[in-house]
Amino acid sequence: MGFNCGIVGLPNVGKSTLFNALTSTSQAESANYPFCTIDPNVGRVAVPDDRLYKLASIVDCKSIIPSQLEFVDIAGIVKGASKGEGLGNKFLANIRETDAILHVVRCFDNDDIVHVSGGINPVSDIETIETELLLADLESVEKRLPSMEKKLKSSKDKNEQKLFDALSYVYNFLRAGKLAIEANISDKSILNQLQLLTTKPVMFICNVSEKDIISGNKYTSAVKSKAGNRPVVIISASIENEIAQLENVNEKMEFLNSLGVESTGLDKVVKQGYDLLGLMTYFTVGPNETRAWTITRGMSAPQAAGVIHSDFERGFICAETINWLDYIEHNGELGAKQAGKLRLEGKEYIVQDGDVMHFRFNV
Repeated sequence: MGFNCGIVGLPNVGKSTLFNALTSTSQAESANYPFCTIDPNVGRVAVPDDRLYKLASIVDCKSIIPSQLEFVDIAGIVKGASKGEGLGNKFLANIRETDAILHVVRCFDNDDIVHVSGGINPVSDIETIETELLLADLESVEKRLPSMEKKLKSSKDKNEQKLFDALSYVYNFLRAGKLAIEANISDKSILNQLQLLTTKPVMFICNVSEKDIISGNKYTSAVKSKAGNRPVVIISASIENEIAQLENVNEKMEFLNSLGVESTGLDKVVKQGYDLLGLMTYFTVGPNETRAWTITRGMSAPQAAGVIHSDFERGFICAETINWLDYIEHNGELGAKQAGKLRLEGKEYIVQDGDVMHFRFNV
């Protein structure tokens, strides 16, 4: 699995249309009325990576397995959702299961598509969603703190104490109207254990009309100002929907070129998503299977091996490692080895993006 994204936003901003296009399916019915999506639709797509196919062609392998990206189309959230308005807390709960939030914001004018607030104001839309997530977190923390405090009186568990301290610290942020992710907590593992909605990394997706796909518009400029250092991707859901109907890569590229666009929305989302979550890819290459593996940046060779199987990590000896460019330049493992490009890396080695690896282990 690459990563899991929850697609959120107000009703009628283009979430389901975007979901359909990105996953090339029609799982999510698109209609011009709020709460069209009742249950979260889930779709998986292959992570686009040309390196994988170039590596596979060298060994003429039988099976090519890319990383997977999972999208969850979550029903439109409205003002008051944290108190049960619209479809309420059921859908806020779906967000807790995701790695990141793709916040779709309407940045197009169209009188035929109603806006739940009556007018196009992307900054206000963002604030509405963030407020509902914040209020849901605040309610959750207020319920958890007393029980945790009571539990700590009869327990000396250091991890529980850390969690309680972090939760108390975050509580003050939430009460001040700040997102939990803004709290200065260096230990990300503790932050993740809090399981709060506003600790999720967010990517904003500006849904624009075809004419604004290259340069954006006044709405996308407003979103970028609001987003700060959070990533913003400009996509036209209607264009992505047209691309999804095309049968092969050449047709898709011709269509993109005709619009002056270099990459699909999926490519943009994947690139920004990997950066947002600190992810990267290494490869295993062989005649039977060539595969891309998604890992967190900074992982050691044994940790990366453990993504394949826990036995690989437990019995790790070393990793035969070749940079993917060297692998291609020298026509495979043997040529790379003869050119002195194959390295034996030990337990302390930090895996680099694009490494081609073969693990030696003994269990």
